[in-house]
Amino acid sequence: MSRTAARGAFYLIENTDPQNVFTPEDLSQEHQMIIETTRAFVEHEILPVQEQLEHQDWDLTVKLLRKAGDLGLLAADVPEAYDGLGADKATSALISEYLSRGGSFALSHGAHVGIGSLPIVFFGTEAQKQKYLPKLASGEWLSAYALTEPGSGSDALGAKTTATLSADGQYYILNGTKQFITNAGFADVFVVYAKIDGDKFSAFIVEKDFPGVSTGVEEKKMGIKASSTRQLILEDAKVPVENLLGEIGRGHVIAFNILNIGRYKLAVGAVGAMKAALEHAVVYGNSRKQFGKPITSFPLIQQKIAEMNTLAFVTESANYRATGDIDVSLESVDTSDGHAVADAIAEYALECSVLKVFGSEALDKVVDEGVQIFGGAGFIQDYGMERMYRDARINRIFEGTNEINRMLIPNTLLRKAMKGELPLLQKAQELQAELMQLTPPSGDWDTLERETYMLEMMKKIFLFVGGVAVQTYQTKLKDEQEALAAIADIAIQIYVLESAILRTKKAIAAGHDAENKIDMTVAFADKAYAAVEQTAKTLLASIAEGDMLRTQLSMLRKLTRVQPVNTVAIHRRIAQRVIAAEKYQA
Repeated sequence: MSRTAARGAFYLIENTDPQNVFTPEDLSQEHQMIIETTRAFVEHEILPVQEQLEHQDWDLTVKLLRKAGDLGLLAADVPEAYDGLGADKATSALISEYLSRGGSFALSHGAHVGIGSLPIVFFGTEAQKQKYLPKLASGEWLSAYALTEPGSGSDALGAKTTATLSADGQYYILNGTKQFITNAGFADVFVVYAKIDGDKFSAFIVEKDFPGVSTGVEEKKMGIKASSTRQLILEDAKVPVENLLGEIGRGHVIAFNILNIGRYKLAVGAVGAMKAALEHAVVYGNSRKQFGKPITSFPLIQQKIAEMNTLAFVTESANYRATGDIDVSLESVDTSDGHAVADAIAEYALECSVLKVFGSEALDKVVDEGVQIFGGAGFIQDYGMERMYRDARINRIFEGTNEINRMLIPNTLLRKAMKGELPLLQKAQELQAELMQLTPPSGDWDTLERETYMLEMMKKIFLFVGGVAVQTYQTKLKDEQEALAAIADIAIQIYVLESAILRTKKAIAAGHDAENKIDMTVAFADKAYAAVEQTAKTLLASIAEGDMLRTQLSMLRKLTRVQPVNTVAIHRRIAQRVIAAEKYQA
């Protein structure tokens, strides 16, 4: 059966056929080969020298990136016409996931293949692609992305870097400072944003050897020490006019589209990091004995292991679902047309923000519990979990802070609704009459029927509280950030839970052993359902009071009448499987 791509954001108002969802169980032999290539590269090339990388040996980093280039690990997203692999997005996602097991070396790789190269892939002229992409695909040249400035982080369009056309019309003269630039210590090429004549936000391809280009000293960071982070300093930097990337004044189109890709790739990397942290913790827990037995035999440790494994599973399910939709969407466009490719990915901008927020916060939870399982040893550098903990923290800031992404989710929904692309308001209005006739569930459920019902109720809760917020605040809703964040959090939980349910149903239909998937889906459903109920209550209490609030809470109770299950027993089952295998179990 061929799959069809879901429309972006429609998961909130439509049901999805499990057979239309891409899951890790659908990976091809070619995908498995790239996994093995990446896994072997990490195991044999990165892990033996990880300490050296942590001490910022950039010559070694460059050497390893070029070895990755020899293996094709830098070329997945580069079209074949420019010596790339022209692979699907699932392939590039798998490379990102498995490289993340190599610590923050993965950031050097990710900055190069993603935000450092894709602007040229999507928006470069033919001459620019011919000049730069073959060298970027092989690793002969390495790239970086320079958007952030000392005075503009989330407010990217507030950048102060300027570009002025030279008197002879041959160069743009760039002046300004970019901050926190990954790969700056060794990059050959930078994608730089500057304002032409002080107001036309535009992008440029800047080589490190252009006159007036230099970098600052290495930043002293909390974590991700194996990646280079410096300022990029532009002092009357001479950039040939042919190195303007895209159109004058349209740099924001490049910046925002590239960030969409960066967000879902960050979430895929978080999956790999979660699995690595889980496995590290379980192996240690099996060997660490207290009171005469391994600490993994204690139920509270098992609960942590089960929840860590479950977070990795649901995040993985959501990531590869979105990756599959993007791949199907790209099949309908001319992949040589970078603008068309970027538009196809932008269709899933909301999902990319969902993945970024959930993935980064799930990873933080997993590494935090990993430190707890290690106990005092988790605080000691020699044991490795301490580095994982520090490295994870940046992900909630990278690619747009989680706060910004939480604002983007409802803003994207409202924009689609106002343009007639998503019948959100109509669905919210239809719900009002439906709520009056809603009857409580019977309580007799077949496999995953209960969780499917809970998902349906979560979607109704989203429409209900979202509709209340829109009616109450109207045009002022954009200023009510707490309400917007609550709406975003509900949308996030819905997407992740639905992805887990669909993946598990697809595995059951295919006759696979799905006991662990069922257990994890059931356990996560209970947690997600409770979180959505509490978020909805908090939002309603911030909007109304008195009789109005009591009426709204009464309506909400109709949507939250499901009896909980024994998640204690479920967590013990999940944990036993992981402990026995000493690795992530899907």
